[in-house]
Amino acid sequence: MTVNQSSISLDDAQRVIAAGQARADEIESPSNIAVVDAGGNLVAHVRMDGAWIASIDISINKAFTARALDISTEDLAADAGPGGQFYGIHASNGGRIMIFAGGVPLRRDGRVVGAVGVSGGTGEQDKTVAEAAVAAM
Repeated sequence: MTVNQSSISLDDAQRVIAAGQARADEIESPSNIAVVDAGGNLVAHVRMDGAWIASIDISINKAFTARALDISTEDLAADAGPGGQFYGIHASNGGRIMIFAGGVPLRRDGRVVGAVGVSGGTGEQDKTVAEAAVAAM
């Protein structure tokens, strides 16, 4: 049996990033924006002028998390606190799982084809930039 999986292209990733950058500029939140493919592998990343260096890995890992679990990192966070069904998940996958807003799956025809991760602002700012990026899909 062969499974065919659609994935995000570099052109898609660049369009997603450009939309995220535009929104980040509008809200004055210098951001790192990462896009991963269907396998969770990095396709493209941008660090906007003034964005935190520490947020490079965070943005990539938010995108990885959103793809690895096919859920937004914000939604995952809701169940990742003490007593939640996913408590401790942030320690899995070599610490790559992020449990705060800014990672969102990218879908085409209802199927996950990749994900975007944004880091550099508050959780609300990261979410806003990620939503703008997703809308460009």
